[in-house]
Amino acid sequence: MKTVKDSASGSKSKPVTVPDFVKSKAAGRRLVMLTAYDFPSALLSDGAGVDAILVGDSVGTTVLGYETTVPVTMDEMLHHVKAVRKGVSRALLIADLPFGAYQADPVEAFHNAARLIKEGGAHAVKLEGGISIAPTIKLLTEAGIPVMGHIGLTPQSVFQFGGHRAQGKTAEAATRLLEDAAAVEAAGAFGIVLEGMPAELSARITAQVSVPTIGIGAGPGCDGQVQVWHDILGLLPGKPFRHAKRYTELTQVIHNAIEEYAEEVRSGDFPTKEHSI
Repeated sequence: MKTVKDSASGSKSKPVTVPDFVKSKAAGRRLVMLTAYDFPSALLSDGAGVDAILVGDSVGTTVLGYETTVPVTMDEMLHHVKAVRKGVSRALLIADLPFGAYQADPVEAFHNAARLIKEGGAHAVKLEGGISIAPTIKLLTEAGIPVMGHIGLTPQSVFQFGGHRAQGKTAEAATRLLEDAAAVEAAGAFGIVLEGMPAELSARITAQVSVPTIGIGAGPGCDGQVQVWHDILGLLPGKPFRHAKRYTELTQVIHNAIEEYAEEVRSGDFPTKEHSI
């Protein structure tokens, strides 16, 4: 069995803190982040030694059946953050602020972020955007709320982009993302998710900023990677995303188990004396 090495905290048992996360960049330790949306996925992810667990608003498309992340509400996020918190003892727990919870008013953003920390038990929050959202990041960090930024393909802007399209593919667009990264760092973010952009650009941003970058569909040049629980485990049918590697195919395993259970109930083979009181 493989063991967890070089985690952000330097230990398999010591909790990962925001300072640990930041120091990993200078130490050359690659950071491992994975989404979780409930107690079992959190317990298993934490036990496997990931550095950070993200309760992403991707819960909307992976668990709640929405077509995009846009419909996800604060109440839904809080519900899932609370469940995940119960399964986390070591990883840094980061929660997404959903669409509409922070864009219009920095003060509203503070109150919603504070709910994820106070009521949900998150250690930090993540929000999407660059220069335009930097004042909100500054307000939150100055108020004591750790913030992770997110630039590039920002799923909450899916309608503006006309779909989930890679960003930063022209010189002008790449320059804007470099400026966004600088603004997010200057505002006090402790890390930045880089999503859906050319690998060369993400490597350049990673070299430019002093805080860790976490890539998803952004190539190997980032300081760490984040993936969606359902994607790496093959828990949803259909063709996997290009940026996702399936480490197993649980869809078929689960299907077979349920099919076998149904057959045994119908045939009378379950329950047996062994499963009866």
